[in-house]
Amino acid sequence: MSALETRFIEPLDVLFLRGNKLFGDPGSYGEALIPPWPSAAAGALRARRLADAGVDLAAFARGEIDHPELGTPKRPGPFTVTDFHLARRGADGAVEPLYAPPADLVISRDDGGQLQVRAPTPTSLTMDERQKLSARILSSAPLPWLPVLAERQRGKPESGYWLTAAGWREYLAGLAPAVGHWVHASELWAIDPRVGLGLDAEARCAADGKLFTVQAVAMRHGVGFLARVEGASLPKTGTLRLGGDGRAAALTPAEVAWPEPDYAAIAAARRCRLVLTTPGLFSTLLPPGESALSGAEGPGVRGGWLPTGISRHGDGGYRFDLHGVKGRLVCAAVPRAEVVSGWDLAQWQPKPAQRAAPTGSVYWLDELEATPEALCKLVERGLWTETGADSSRRAEGFNRASLAHWMSP
Repeated sequence: MSALETRFIEPLDVLFLRGNKLFGDPGSYGEALIPPWPSAAAGALRARRLADAGVDLAAFARGEIDHPELGTPKRPGPFTVTDFHLARRGADGAVEPLYAPPADLVISRDDGGQLQVRAPTPTSLTMDERQKLSARILSSAPLPWLPVLAERQRGKPESGYWLTAAGWREYLAGLAPAVGHWVHASELWAIDPRVGLGLDAEARCAADGKLFTVQAVAMRHGVGFLARVEGASLPKTGTLRLGGDGRAAALTPAEVAWPEPDYAAIAAARRCRLVLTTPGLFSTLLPPGESALSGAEGPGVRGGWLPTGISRHGDGGYRFDLHGVKGRLVCAAVPRAEVVSGWDLAQWQPKPAQRAAPTGSVYWLDELEATPEALCKLVERGLWTETGADSSRRAEGFNRASLAHWMSP
C-alpha cells in the first residue's frame, strides 16, 4: 500500500452540496446533502492536482493525457480516496474526524429528557419464532438473526447527531459510545436557503415566473471535511473549488490520530461487525435468477444491500469471502437505500444513478476465519474485488468500511 496523505478541507464560503434530486423548475426546492459523497472531495482534489501540473483540462477530459497519478477519466490511476468524513479543528489546532452514527445504535431520550444510547442485540430465531413474528411485524430481512432492541414502551429516536473520534474508538471496541461523545449537527453547520432565478438563454435575462430555492450550507468556524488519499502527492496548502458553483475551500495538512480496530482481538474472537464508512455500491454472487433485493427476480449479480464478497449457499446461508477474510453473514442493520449519481465533467453528462447502501450500515459476521493481517488488508482495500470493479467509483472513495468488535448485550 502506498503512502497515505490527509488534508483538512475548510469552506471559506457557503457550500452548495447537491444530492441527486433535480431542481431549478419553478417552485422547486434543492436540498443539501451533508456530508457530500466522497466523489466531491475526489473531484476537487484531482482538479487541483491537474491545475498545479499545468495539464490541459480539455485534453485530459478527452482522454489524450495519461497522468501518472490520476490516469485518464476512463482508466483512473493509483489516486484513491480511502477516508472522507466531516471534521472539526479544536482549540489546540488538532483536527478530529466526525462519524455518521452506525445503524446499530439508537439515540433517544429517557423519561427525564436525558440523551441515551442503546444498541440492538442480534437475536437468533427459530423457524417457528420467525413465522409468529412475521404475522405481527413486516420484515424483508432474509438473514437468520434479527437486530432486536428491547423496550418497555415505544420511543422516538433522536436524529442529527455525529460521533466524535473518541466515541468511534469506543464503538470499534464493542462499547456503546458515551453520551458525551456525540455532537449535534446544529453545532457543526446551519442551512441558509437561497432563492434562484431561472434564465432565458435566448433573451439572456431572467425568465418570468421561474423562482426556485436551494439550500446553502454555512459551516461553523473550524468545521469542514477530512480526506485521506493514497496513490498521489497532494498539494499541502491553497484552495479548492468544492461543491456546486465551485465555492472556495481552504486546504491544509492534518496529522490525525485515526481510530483503528484491534485486528488481533477480532481475529481471536472469530466474529465482528462490518460498518460502512462511505456509501456502498455492491455486486454480490447469488444463484441464477435470484436477486438480493427482497427476493425479486433479477440477473443474480447486483447485490443491493449485500456487501461485495457475499455469496448465497445451497443451505440458504450467506457467506463472506473477500481479501482473505471469510465468515458467515448472520445479521444486518441497513437503513433505506440511497441513490448515488453525480456529474461527469469529462463527458459533460450525469453519471449513472446507482442504488447504494448508506454510510453507517452494519453487518454482523460470525464464524470468522482471518488473520489480523487479512483483516487490515480488507479495511485498506475496501469492499471491492481485485478485478472487474468500477475503477472510477473505487477511486472516488465508495465502499469503504471499518471493523468493530461484536457488541456485548
